[in-house]
Amino acid sequence: MPKKKQILSPLEEGSENMKTAISESRTVKISEATTLITRAFKKKRPVFLWGPPGIGKSELVKEIGDSGALGKTHVIDMRLALFEPTDLRGYPVPNMETGVMQWLPPADLPSKELAKKYDTVIVFLDEMNSAAPSVQAAGYQLILNRRIGQYELPDNVVMIAAGNRETDKGVTYRMPKPLENRFVHFELRVDFQEWLNWAVMHEVSPDVVGYLSFAKGDLYNFDPQSSSRGFATPRAWTFTSELLEGDEPLSDSLQTDMVAGCVGEGIAVKFMAHRKIAGDLPVPEDVLDAKVKKIDTTEVSAMYALATSLCYELRDRFITGEKAGADSKQMEKYHKSFSNFINFMMDNMETEMVIMASRIAMQQYKLVPKQKKIERFEEYFGRYGRLVLDA
Repeated sequence: MPKKKQILSPLEEGSENMKTAISESRTVKISEATTLITRAFKKKRPVFLWGPPGIGKSELVKEIGDSGALGKTHVIDMRLALFEPTDLRGYPVPNMETGVMQWLPPADLPSKELAKKYDTVIVFLDEMNSAAPSVQAAGYQLILNRRIGQYELPDNVVMIAAGNRETDKGVTYRMPKPLENRFVHFELRVDFQEWLNWAVMHEVSPDVVGYLSFAKGDLYNFDPQSSSRGFATPRAWTFTSELLEGDEPLSDSLQTDMVAGCVGEGIAVKFMAHRKIAGDLPVPEDVLDAKVKKIDTTEVSAMYALATSLCYELRDRFITGEKAGADSKQMEKYHKSFSNFINFMMDNMETEMVIMASRIAMQQYKLVPKQKKIERFEEYFGRYGRLVLDA
């Protein structure tokens, strides 16, 4: 006789479905983590951020502090991997009058006087699982009891820790389970669109943005088993962008060496080939002034770089016009530049590039074109309007 199929209750069925997923860590994007962390902070729950090196854990904490979501906020960044236990616990000194040992609190932790100046104080225990077990034990007491020695955390202080995973091959110590259980845990993942949004707001080099818009997989290629010291991460690309803008020109060979030192040799060679092609394209000023209306290149990554640099220049012209006044020559120049910007995109760029540049200009930079001043507005809106708005 065929074996009867076992009938599971809804709870048992749900447990069976979870078996395959329970071994895999759930990951969240930076924007999702921001929402979740803010919620946890409002409930005074400590958070632990997990993720590989260079993904933006430290930057995320700073941006939450700057966002205003928790009111006026002060962030205290403590790199626990560099700490001794007394750096966190304080230093013991005898009280000669009472004959009792007392603890001098460390200066790094927020005093009551400091806390009174802010709505929220974030204590960021970075690299916590890279700290020696004795330092982790001191941190455990602070997190568990909100006090250590004779020091007590003010009521408006919230705590967040961060660290790399054991699989990242960094220096890590396994945290005690009771300490782990005191945190709300989130593991971060890289998301290209979120990085792009951040990059254009911080004016990362158009060459970097252009290359990665074409080769999205090269934004992050960390392999713990690789022997290469340089590897691509969002942080490494930020270094690359900054180093490319030096005052003194470097030879192509030295530039390749520099980029390889940030993101690895293989990606550096591809990036420098892209940069050479992008360097032959017109400067954004000539495009926005309609001195250049057509170009012949079909190199996709170079066109992404040009589209990004056009957005940067267009925003600069808007800022100049806004300072001069709505009826100024500078503002009129901005409106004309916007019209030339749209004309050039429609005549030279693939749809995906037009959408990307339009979203940067209009949604992120909040540059709103005046319909009457755009020569081909109806044509542009008919072809791309819905795609631009469906972000």
